[in-house]
Amino acid sequence: MRLLKLVPDNTNIHFLRWRVPFYLISLALIAASLTLVFTRGLNLGVDFVGGQQVQVTFTQSEEAPVAELRERIGSLGYGEPVIQRADGPNSVNIRFRLPPEVQEDPKASDAMTSQVTTTITNNFPGARIDDLSAVSGKVSGELFSTAMWALGLAMLAISVYIWVRFEWQFGVGALFALFHDVSLTLGMFALFQFEFDLKIVAAILTIIGYSLNDTIVVYDRIRENLKKYRKMPLPELLDLSVNETLARTVMTSLTLLLVLVSLLFIGPASLFGFTAAITLGIFVGTYSSIYMAAPILIWLGVTSHSFVPSESSGDVQPAA
Repeated sequence: MRLLKLVPDNTNIHFLRWRVPFYLISLALIAASLTLVFTRGLNLGVDFVGGQQVQVTFTQSEEAPVAELRERIGSLGYGEPVIQRADGPNSVNIRFRLPPEVQEDPKASDAMTSQVTTTITNNFPGARIDDLSAVSGKVSGELFSTAMWALGLAMLAISVYIWVRFEWQFGVGALFALFHDVSLTLGMFALFQFEFDLKIVAAILTIIGYSLNDTIVVYDRIRENLKKYRKMPLPELLDLSVNETLARTVMTSLTLLLVLVSLLFIGPASLFGFTAAITLGIFVGTYSSIYMAAPILIWLGVTSHSFVPSESSGDVQPAA
């Protein structure tokens, strides 16, 4: 019985033929993503902006009364609440920021939470409070800065590792590919205004790990082929290396996407942003390993002699 092969052994796709237009498209997407982040901003969750979050399930209703709920809570004077679907049509997350005079006063914060939950239970029979969370503005600011430092240091450490293991050009290529993946993910969250919280930071770190793993596999094959095919033009050698690792890349990506797409459609709403981030990361991570990390080696000056040790004068043998 013959095994099913998603990628035939004799696959020879000329990926590098389109490196310039794809690079231009990627640079345009990075610019658009960063523009969205700085203009529209991210819809930061309570983890990062401080405030209160209450998860409520309306056990006697098939649908949560979002409009009436927003009106009731808004009348308390704590600002316009953000209400989002949670684990079902009758379950919602209610998020509202703490007023400046309440942020550093735990008693005032508890009183505010109590007033909100009392308003919900008194006006909506069958309402069940499933979860309460509160983060002060100071703590949330520290969480956000720590999360950004974690992302930046992770990318930097990865590039240094690849620099040491391969050559500096490979470290630069991997760092640029990771920057591409993270930028596009942040751009998606800025465009659709999905909630950006600590779960999304974990998703981005997962994307960095996946993209790095795929990039290292491609880079390792490129290094082997640079030693093996000394006279082959670099674009052809890069195409050969990508094609030789394509079966592994496709199989890994497809198996992950089967799970992620299922979670997107039938998973809980509380995990939608996390799942959407990783789903996009699988696509852009696979794409960047082929069209970002590999072609940049040409422009950074990698040659067939990059992994050939130079002979020192002491190694030269005297003529007989």
